[in-house]
Amino acid sequence: RNFYFINIMHIICKYSLVEHLKYTTCANLIQLCTLLYQKNDSTFKNRTAAMDLSQKVRVLCWVMTQPQHLKSRTQHIRATWGRRCNIVLYMSSEASDFPTVGLNVSEGRNQLYWKTIRAFQHIHMHHLDDADWFLKADDDTFVVLENLRYGLSKHNTEEPLYFGRRFKPFVAQGYMSGGAGYILSKEALRRFVKGFADGLCSHNTNIEDIGLGKCMETMKVQLGDSRDVLGRQTFHPYPPHYYLPRQLPRPRPWYLLYEHYHPVEGPGCCSDLAISFHYIDAVQMHTLEYYTYHLHPYGYKYRFNPDERSDNRNNN
Repeated sequence: RNFYFINIMHIICKYSLVEHLKYTTCANLIQLCTLLYQKNDSTFKNRTAAMDLSQKVRVLCWVMTQPQHLKSRTQHIRATWGRRCNIVLYMSSEASDFPTVGLNVSEGRNQLYWKTIRAFQHIHMHHLDDADWFLKADDDTFVVLENLRYGLSKHNTEEPLYFGRRFKPFVAQGYMSGGAGYILSKEALRRFVKGFADGLCSHNTNIEDIGLGKCMETMKVQLGDSRDVLGRQTFHPYPPHYYLPRQLPRPRPWYLLYEHYHPVEGPGCCSDLAISFHYIDAVQMHTLEYYTYHLHPYGYKYRFNPDERSDNRNNN
């Protein structure tokens, strides 16, 4: 309705039918109508909020990749969610004009933790003051930056925190899944790098996420709860179809065995403000981009507002 009202005001002004309006000029009236439209348009308000958060919550994303994946995987991140990072770095064993940052490591699964260590050391040296939070993602992970920033906006980056999908074995306090992606506060990044500089942390495993989790525990970095206020998960180590179908009661499937919180299967599994999904191929990457940023049902008013709900999370 506001859209049509603005057009009517343009017509009125064109035919000079506003002489009886004593308190505003035609241009001011149009501006007033435009502001009224924007105030009541949810899409405009959501975009404005996302833009504001992109400056208040600066996220550096670093993507773990390799030369063989640049065309099949990494270029699709660059074309989709990578554009929404404040800074994005593609970490590889070789520098290239993609561009990738060449780290002093070899490729291979047994090198993933070395690549992670070198990547965070590089970021600490060159980009510590360029961002507030530091996200690690694989080159087959899809990330919704707006939802990530919203979750982080409630936390202080000068506190030792890191967030992700919390797993429970192998590390006493647990650790965050590498595939789902995890994000370090500025203080957590400082402590991680200091842990290696002081010899408190070491390359004691080839499994990247467990190794980082052990160092986080040693350096007194706390694991944050990234679930939404309804207790639904936001970081996902697998694609959506692993979680969304309803299931009859059954033993935990293999991909839910490491969960710290009691897993839910079916639509209640995943937050409306989901942040990441892993094992996403090139076609799925662009499909999720379309579903997230372009597909909207006509006439549907979105009802979930996390800011108006009490926090119902628990440790189950």
